[in-house]
Amino acid sequence: MEAARQQAVGSRYVLDSMKFARDKTFEVVNRLGQIVRPGMLESEATAECKRLLGELGMERIWHPILVRFGENTLKMFNERSDGDPRLNDDDIFFIDLGVVWDGHEGDSGATFVVGNDAEMKACADAAKTVFEEVEHHWRTTGAGGKALYDYAEQRAAALGWRLNLDIKGHRVSDFPHAIYKAGKLGDFDAHPDAGLWILEIQLAHPTRPFGSFYEDLLV
Repeated sequence: MEAARQQAVGSRYVLDSMKFARDKTFEVVNRLGQIVRPGMLESEATAECKRLLGELGMERIWHPILVRFGENTLKMFNERSDGDPRLNDDDIFFIDLGVVWDGHEGDSGATFVVGNDAEMKACADAAKTVFEEVEHHWRTTGAGGKALYDYAEQRAAALGWRLNLDIKGHRVSDFPHAIYKAGKLGDFDAHPDAGLWILEIQLAHPTRPFGSFYEDLLV
């Protein structure tokens, strides 16, 4: 009964609308990722994101826009950036957006690299790789949310990265998902239903001060 309550949806919920919200949010993430360039401030990238969201006709933002440059890629969602850094010629950044489209919540995030730092490129790639491996595990094993994050930690370590286990994914749905008080995906023992949960992967370099982030809807 508890798992059913945690996976409840509203009367307007439509899986195809969840997919639409996911795709539109990723469209903004990827477009912004191509606009951000060396010399830009984090605050300037955030302002550019707001412009793109308005241009594309978003309904509302349901969580703050997060654009993290350099060492701020190690920050968690609820932590403020240190200062307003300027993107270097060889640098890493991620974008995390939570946006409502057609009454449904999109939540998408990805990491980008400028310049030629091979370890930064590897870190960015690894976040998506770990996501894809965990997503495949979800599809093929019937694993619960906690088991998915246990697996994510194993896969991150095998690739040479540290997984931030304070970032454990969360619910989404027709807006607002918060009324279901479903908690974190990584604390959910049952098998997560499709179209309801965001899998978040945040990695850290083992010795250098940067990390990477990737998130998407389990669908």
